This record gives sequence, structure tokens and C-alpha cells, in this order.
Amino acid sequence: MKSMTGYGRATAAVGACTLTVQVSSVNRKTLDLAVKLPAGWESLEPVVSELVRKVAQRGRVSLNLELTGPGRGSELAWDEAEVGAVLDRLAELAQARGVGFKPTPELLWSIVSSQRQTAERPEPGESALVATAAVNEALRGFAAMRACEGEALLIDFIPRLEALRRHIDAIAARAPTVPAAYREQLLQRLRQAELALDVADERVLREVALFADRCDVSEELTRLRSHLDQFATLLRSAHEIGRKAEFILQEIGREVNTIGSKANDLTIARAVIELKNELERIREQMANVE
Repeated sequence: MKSMTGYGRATAAVGACTLTVQVSSVNRKTLDLAVKLPAGWESLEPVVSELVRKVAQRGRVSLNLELTGPGRGSELAWDEAEVGAVLDRLAELAQARGVGFKPTPELLWSIVSSQRQTAERPEPGESALVATAAVNEALRGFAAMRACEGEALLIDFIPRLEALRRHIDAIAARAPTVPAAYREQLLQRLRQAELALDVADERVLREVALFADRCDVSEELTRLRSHLDQFATLLRSAHEIGRKAEFILQEIGREVNTIGSKANDLTIARAVIELKNELERIREQMANVE
């Protein structure tokens, strides 16, 4: 079992730059992938996206690949001739437009910085192997965190499933007595109503029996136990389980509602309420599972 929330990070050196990969995810019914790459590195997106899909099938997954230059202590270097050429072109443009031109320190720094950034930024083709390795490293940490949280969720599910089974066993123990009690209750009401009916008449008894049989929940209990067994087995699966688990929980809820509507008994009604409460807690937790 894996959680849908996780985080992973990795760094790598690419020339004079540092490549930082960060991947995180939150809950989402389907896989919603957002990949952010440095400018000019868009060609790597299909490769990166495929790597993510190998470790995540559900969730809102964000992967950010950032390329940063050398630290502040690095020596600044630029081509003075190139900077002068840029200034000359700007001066010519200003003169042609009839605009006064006077270089400022801010303008000079902007030209130098853009030139230096262009010189330092590596090409994606020559850095693809390093980038792929960094993405894989971040994804390993990401997957490990999701697996760890998934194990914690599994530990939480086990006692909740046991609680469901206890409530179902309580209903199963009580259910056989309900039709007979309901049949006697109906006959008692017929007697009290003093209707012109013979409660010993076969036709009356047959109708009473039909009404009483509507309290029988044995079929629902059988299906309910089967669904619980499927759910318990699914929790141990190594594959995506979230969507299938949600379907099974929906079917369990359907059977519980049917039992609640059919069983004309206070003890069973109380057990049904407890079942619904526990099911809601399980659904909330299952929303975190891939």
C-alpha cells in the first residue's frame, strides 16, 4: 500500500551549475502531473513524465527541475567587447528614435548578467544523463516516503476492519431471532385490532410470514462478509488499490444500508450505526491511498 502524499529531492552538478530536482504529491483521484523545467529544456519533459508514471499512478504530482548558476563566491567573467557591442547597438537605436541615451550601472549589470547566464546555462542534450539520474534519485526518495506512509495507513486499517467484523458478527447473532419476533408482533397487533380475521387462518399466517421474511438479512450478511474479505486482500496488494477499494467500500455501504432498512430491531439498528461510522472513517483514510 502506498500513500498519495510524498516528497523527494536530489541535486547534481551540471558544468558550473547546480541542478535541483524536487518532487511532491497530494491527493487526487487520478494522476495529475505537472512538470516544470528550465527554459530550453522542454525536450526532456516526455522522459521525465515517463519516469514519474513508473512510480505514481494517482495523485497531484509536481516535479520541479531548477538550474542555478555558481555561488556568490565565483569569479565574475564577461566579454567586454560583447558588452560594448550591445551598448553601441542600443545607442544607435536610441539615436534613430531621437531618444537620449546614457548608460547606467543598472543597465551595464543587466547586460553582463544576461551574457553570463547564457554562457553558463548548459544545453539539455549534453546534460540529459545527469538530469535523468537526478530525477530518478528524487523519485526514489519520493516513492520511499509514499511507501512508509502507506504502511502507517495499513496499520490503521487493520483494527478498523476488525471493528467492522465485530459489528457484523453481532448483527449475525441477532438476525435469526428477528423474523420470529416480528411475526409474533404482527399477530399480536392483529389480535389487538379486533379485526374480523382469524389469526389462525392459513392465508393470514402466509401473509404474516411474508412480512416477517422481509426482516431476513442473511443474504446481505453473506455479501457483506465477502466484500470485507476482498477489501482485506486488496489492502495487501502491491499495485494501485485506491479506486478498487473505493468501489468495494461503496458496495459495503450499500449492504449496510439495506440491513438497516430491513431489520426491524433496535440492537441491529445500533450495530448498523456503528458500522456506518467506522466505514466513514475508513473512507476518509482511503482518500489518501494510491
